[in-house]
Amino acid sequence: MPDKYSAVWVSHSSMGDFLKCPRLYYLHNMYKSKKTGRKISIVSPHMSLGVAVHEVLEGLANYPANERLDTDLRAKFEEEWLKVSGKKGGFTDTDEEDEFKMRGKDMINNVIKDPKFLVNKCVKLKRGEMNPNFYLSEDDNIILNGLIDWLEYLPLSDSLHIVDFKTGKKEESEASLQLPIYLLLCNALQKRKVTKASYWYLESGNIVEKELPDADTAYRDVYTVARKVKDARVKAKREGEDSVFVCPQGPYNPTTLSGGCMYCRPYEWIISESDMAEHVGIGGFNQDMYIIKK
Repeated sequence: MPDKYSAVWVSHSSMGDFLKCPRLYYLHNMYKSKKTGRKISIVSPHMSLGVAVHEVLEGLANYPANERLDTDLRAKFEEEWLKVSGKKGGFTDTDEEDEFKMRGKDMINNVIKDPKFLVNKCVKLKRGEMNPNFYLSEDDNIILNGLIDWLEYLPLSDSLHIVDFKTGKKEESEASLQLPIYLLLCNALQKRKVTKASYWYLESGNIVEKELPDADTAYRDVYTVARKVKDARVKAKREGEDSVFVCPQGPYNPTTLSGGCMYCRPYEWIISESDMAEHVGIGGFNQDMYIIKK
């Protein structure tokens, strides 16, 4: 039997890091501070806005469908915002925070006016201490994990509708692995068929229905990237992380603050203790959290 503790765990986020820049993947997902022994992460206003809104909406799945709208979503949003307020949420001044908080309030108000799928029955994937997960490949000891924002139950077809909440203004790329990953998780962890998938852009209220990927194609696309991650980690054990997880745009130079790419450079600032990065606390996953100064 494969060992889950020695497996390589991959997700939409970690594989996205790897595709953007292998150095980013290493610094965000593997590197641990020599001082604290913790991994490092960067908080930003956009991320904090997404976290607060998602916590409010995803939490509705814990209530019966006919009781969800009895919940005071505005009050719940205020509670969640307190957790990301100030520097710990990546905000460098009150004007910036007020702007993002107002956007969040508008999203919650849009949901209250038109809750769409949230008043219908839903399904939750089973999870323990970890996010829902399954073996993408036992032979390669690779585990795929992830969270799906909402799974609407469609009673007429006894099937599922994947709904992803979008708090950003930018549309998801057609090349994104997000839907393939969600489909694979659903197929592996529950018995009903997925027949529909949508992105819900909460700021505009627009629903964008997406074509479901073919299951075999989804597996191939996700496995291809996951295997590259696994191979890089195995190679790094032999040759060293710095020689394997390299930025395509060249190495960062801490003396001149140049080199690297837009994705890995902020993490380089953190590990080189540059004034560009400021430690703001410890996150929920026991990570050292930083903000990047503008």
